[in-house]
Amino acid sequence: MNQSLLELRHLKTLLALREAGNLSRAAQLLNLTQSALSHQMKGLEEAYGATLFERKSSPVAFSAAGQRLLRLADAVLPLVSDAERDVARLIGGSAGTLRIAVECHTCFDWLMPAMDALRARWPEVELDIVSGFHADPVGLLHQDRAELAIVSELTEAEPGIVYSPLFSFEIVALLPRGHALIDKPWLEPADFAPHTLITYPVPDDMLDLVRRVLRPAGVTPPRRTSELTVAMLQLVASGRGIAALPMWAVKSYLDRGYVAHQRIGREGLTERLYAATPERLADRPYLAEFVRIMRETSLLNLPGVTLL
Repeated sequence: MNQSLLELRHLKTLLALREAGNLSRAAQLLNLTQSALSHQMKGLEEAYGATLFERKSSPVAFSAAGQRLLRLADAVLPLVSDAERDVARLIGGSAGTLRIAVECHTCFDWLMPAMDALRARWPEVELDIVSGFHADPVGLLHQDRAELAIVSELTEAEPGIVYSPLFSFEIVALLPRGHALIDKPWLEPADFAPHTLITYPVPDDMLDLVRRVLRPAGVTPPRRTSELTVAMLQLVASGRGIAALPMWAVKSYLDRGYVAHQRIGREGLTERLYAATPERLADRPYLAEFVRIMRETSLLNLPGVTLL
């Protein structure tokens, strides 16, 4: 084989396959279609005259040839990343501040690991979370009180703000085990009316269930609030009401049978998250890397997440 046929993108694809476990998730990591990823690997296999991985296994199983290329990727790609990071430091400077504003309680479950990963790669960048939960985190960007905001809504024609897509996930209703609503194919707004709705203590505009499902239908169930996700689940498990939370945030509790869940609406209730940054900071290399880290760590660690 002509060795020039082996490119860095091939090594990155093999690593993504190993990390993601299947073609579909690997394609999301690499921002490719699944067919494009398959075509790329098929071309490399034809060039080598050898199969690199077993496509029908879950997770992906690599052949001896694939494992050898993975060892090469493990050795080479970190060096390439370090060099690219050093060049970015030389060109654009390395120091800076990255203050992050969030509008959701559950964001911390995936945001903290991403911050740890960025801190390891950019130790000179001062990382911080703007304290409290903010109904208008983008406003903090305009006030120079934050450099990045995690938001669920795109503000049309927002001057001076750049939005980067992160990921989407399903929000599900949490019910006590054995609840009568579990037998329904999905929940409609009227199903919530007689039950106490347990939520975080935030404005209704920050609660997708209320803003997008209940309020348009004119449904106003009794309310109860809790600061902690685990406390909300305890209230649900004891029959004090129902809640609506991201599937990835409650998957472990569902697997243990602590509570039950139900889809909200025929198509489900889907939330999307974006990273908003001031346009004047768009050339900061550590900001771009942080967006990539948030996407990758979320896809690999949160069940049911789909990259946007």
